[in-house]
Amino acid sequence: MNYKNIAQSILDNVGGAENVKDATHCFTRLRIVVRDTEKTNKAAVEKLEGVLQVVEAGGQFQVVLGGKVNKVYDEFLPLVNVAGGEENPIAGDKGSIVNTVLQTISKIFTPVVPAIAAAGLIKGLLSAASRLGWVDASSSTYIILFAASNIIFYFMPIFLAYTTAKALRCSEIIAMTLGAFLCYPQIDALVQDVAKVSTIFGLPVIKTAFTIGESTRVFSYTESVIPIVLTVWVLSYLEKFLKKTIPDMLQIILVPGLSLIIMLPVMLTAVGPVGAYVGYGMQWVYNEVMGISPAFGGAVVGGLWGVFVIFGAHRALLPVGLNDVAVTSAIHKCGAGHNTLMCYAGAANFSQAGAALGVMLKTKSKELKQVAGASTISAFLVGITEPAIYGCNLRLKRPMICAIIAGALGGAIMGIGGASNHGFANNGILTIATYYCSDNTFGMFLAYLIGIAVAFFGAAILTYIVGFEDDKDDMLK
Repeated sequence: MNYKNIAQSILDNVGGAENVKDATHCFTRLRIVVRDTEKTNKAAVEKLEGVLQVVEAGGQFQVVLGGKVNKVYDEFLPLVNVAGGEENPIAGDKGSIVNTVLQTISKIFTPVVPAIAAAGLIKGLLSAASRLGWVDASSSTYIILFAASNIIFYFMPIFLAYTTAKALRCSEIIAMTLGAFLCYPQIDALVQDVAKVSTIFGLPVIKTAFTIGESTRVFSYTESVIPIVLTVWVLSYLEKFLKKTIPDMLQIILVPGLSLIIMLPVMLTAVGPVGAYVGYGMQWVYNEVMGISPAFGGAVVGGLWGVFVIFGAHRALLPVGLNDVAVTSAIHKCGAGHNTLMCYAGAANFSQAGAALGVMLKTKSKELKQVAGASTISAFLVGITEPAIYGCNLRLKRPMICAIIAGALGGAIMGIGGASNHGFANNGILTIATYYCSDNTFGMFLAYLIGIAVAFFGAAILTYIVGFEDDKDDMLK
């Protein structure tokens, strides 16, 4: 497979480099923002080798490529930059506020997901090994691996500072410096010392504590999500202002210097505290909604997560799950936060895998059987569902409906049983141990196991029984 030719063909059929405003990618999709949709040829792109489907959603022309997306993207981006020139880089879509917000959120949080998934896998393996007595929690091996699994969460402000700055096109290094400042031990201790009044340039450093259930937590910027995102957003405007007002010959020193001097008090006295309250507000709303009926909440997420994936809206929910982990880390004896959002999303992932399995068992088309089989493995093992959704379930319609029904039922079971995820991990059979740590009872873990089993086997059986309109062009003889 020639990835450069595929990239060139995609570019030719979206109107050329001059019609591309932005190009990013997630796990399976090449996301292109075009200037004029009339110049795109969706049908032609869908016929290209390696392309599973094309989806026009969220203001983007999304080419579903599965595991090949990285290689195609690496070939695609230089083609765009060559035409656009270094001084005229492709920029995001400004036509819709909603689309711009969704695209920006995706750019901020998607890059950190692989590291979070890796951390979740390590946490799960450690939890399982500790419970089975294979490793002592006080051993150096356990301590080192546990630290590795916590790095992405503890230093989250630094990672998000980089991705946010990149998404908003401001200085990544200055943004990361601000993120690292929030994680600096002396600053962390100062912020958590609520009994002592601290100031910067005479302005009060805002400190606070929040109550979650029966536990009270003094706020710490380490592991936080929203404060640094808001801080870098403000930094992006400050940096633009400074570059407009400071002479070019002085910008190399004064722009970064003034950015730090100005942003430190702004962050500690205004933006950071606002971000903290927003984060805990998000947590309160989520807890209240789920508290009304965990079964209903689990059913909604488990049933509709796959629909969110179709429109790329699931990325907008990542801050909710990450924020859940951040604000609950201090109330769990395992030393790490938990979340339920990704837990319920697991029902959706396994239901998509099950529906794809049903398609594989039912279809008489050789090509569709291969696509469905590969999609089942991808979704079942690591929770990458786009190949299943676009390769067969959504295209055949009925399997998608079966997946939604089975996913909702599986999510409801998880909600009733109180299942939760240790940290933050994508849902697949390889991360299953993240649902059974020292804070989760066996009953909670069993609820997750039953939920994913119902979602997977339920979707497979429903799809096989209900059936679908099979491909007519490639039937087995």
